[in-house]
Amino acid sequence: MDHHTHEHDHAYMHEHGIAHNHGHVHENQKAVINRLARAIGHLEKVKRMVEAGEDCSDVLVQLAAVRSAIDNTGKVILQDHLKHCMVDAVTAGDTDAIEDLCQAIDKFMK
Repeated sequence: MDHHTHEHDHAYMHEHGIAHNHGHVHENQKAVINRLARAIGHLEKVKRMVEAGEDCSDVLVQLAAVRSAIDNTGKVILQDHLKHCMVDAVTAGDTDAIEDLCQAIDKFMK
């Protein structure tokens, strides 16, 4: 009988460099999906504006809306990750999870 909990399996996977997905739903999943849909809508508008030859200043303002929507989505995901995934990782003794998070933040913030 396997006595490993999800957290131990998660730590084991990190420790051994095994790629994995969390396979769980976060409390803010619906909010993230809605924010992504909004960002996609803004980006589609940017494409239509460029195709229509609209004013560059207006296109830049719309691009700023895309960037803002993506940044705000990232904040929601990061908060969920800290409140749930990182708590699970710390409970499981998964110190690699902190390094993984630092690398993800570094890539997100570039």
